[in-house]
Amino acid sequence: MYEPALSTIAELSTAIEKRRLSSRELLENYLQRIDKLNPVLNAVVTLDAERAQEAAGAADEATARGESSGTLHGLPITTKDAIETAGIRSTGGATELAGHVPSQDAPAVARLRSAGAIVFGKTNVPRWSGDIQTHNDIFGTTNNPWDHSRTTGGSSGGAAAAVATGLTTFELGTDIGGSVRIPSNYCGVCGHKPSFGVVPQRGYLDRVGGGITDADINVFGPIARSPEDLALLLEVLAGPVGEDAKAWRLELPSPRHERLSEFRIGTWLDDPACEVDTEVVDALSHAAGALQSAGAKVTADRPPIELADASALFASLITPAISVSTDKETGDAISGPHRTWLDQDQVRARMRAVWSDWFRDHDILLCPVMPMAAFPHDHHGTIMDRSVTVNGKQRPQIDTLAWTGLVGVAYLPSTVVPVGFTSGGLPVGVQVVGPYLEDRSSLLVAAKLAELTGGYRPPPGA
Repeated sequence: MYEPALSTIAELSTAIEKRRLSSRELLENYLQRIDKLNPVLNAVVTLDAERAQEAAGAADEATARGESSGTLHGLPITTKDAIETAGIRSTGGATELAGHVPSQDAPAVARLRSAGAIVFGKTNVPRWSGDIQTHNDIFGTTNNPWDHSRTTGGSSGGAAAAVATGLTTFELGTDIGGSVRIPSNYCGVCGHKPSFGVVPQRGYLDRVGGGITDADINVFGPIARSPEDLALLLEVLAGPVGEDAKAWRLELPSPRHERLSEFRIGTWLDDPACEVDTEVVDALSHAAGALQSAGAKVTADRPPIELADASALFASLITPAISVSTDKETGDAISGPHRTWLDQDQVRARMRAVWSDWFRDHDILLCPVMPMAAFPHDHHGTIMDRSVTVNGKQRPQIDTLAWTGLVGVAYLPSTVVPVGFTSGGLPVGVQVVGPYLEDRSSLLVAAKLAELTGGYRPPPGA
């Protein structure tokens, strides 16, 4: 049976344009599904149904006149609760902002609205987006749609769960340590971490009074049910922030190739510095094999970078970036002197040059998102205090960010697409990593990979 709520942007846009489905009907479908599914998932934490219904009605009237407001005309959406959204409570998962209602949209949200999207709700996050699980003192815990006893990942956990279960058309998340990629991986959906600086990140709620400056490494990125949707959304979202748009323009290059057979793809599927669960490696190996069978040139090549070194660099640079989410005394203690950051930024520049050299002879790198599938809820202490099990061995939870940090600290684009499942039925995704500013290459290969491996599948009960 056809379920509009689980469809892609292209399918829904065509249905609205052809008047086979109205925007109002689609919105009501989402609201009904939220009533049914959200009490267990706890993905959507705030609704603005009345204003959205008015906007959907106006979109339907425009459709009847043969008019369209843009590529996202009439599509109801939710956005991550860490992103300022005008007229809708936006908390960042922090009790300090429990009643915060912004007066204006983050630029990225404004671009979605300008393209015709209708924002009708917000999705759950950890406090200040500072965890790989989604839990906070305002709204509680978001549960994984594939296994409610397990995490959705973080910090865009509510967003990924909402997309996976058809509670929204697509989502807008943020990613500084993997916050788009990890939940997309754990919930079995597609997510894109753009090249750093491509999408404005103003309006990001990582502290009281935040959102007026940019954070190092952090990006805004879409979460959807297909890589094609991600590519479409990047076209809407990308471009300089307002004050720069007077003079600057963004022209992302076309994919390096159109045919899969022309792509040179390296693989880095495991590493002693962050051992990957054997079932995850098997799923990623199968995906690489599918690309090779389809004609791509796939080799076990990787950049000449030590994962341990990249992980240490990531830790040294992300810590000052997230220190603003703590009190001043703690922030001063953990961020260190500015000279240290400047020195580490030079190390990053040299590492980025190594990546650039490697991408002269390679077009794409495949690597894990996380070293293990979604793990059971564990909210004691912080990410620094917890551990997880990989191949029967305990390891610090914070260490599992090595694979997302490897890509993020180098400012590279990464598209996550589901490629398989564990024996326990948990989804496994892969990072399709491209050269800096060559997001369209990673998105194209991700789309080809989704065709070969099946891509998004609805969770049980959705």
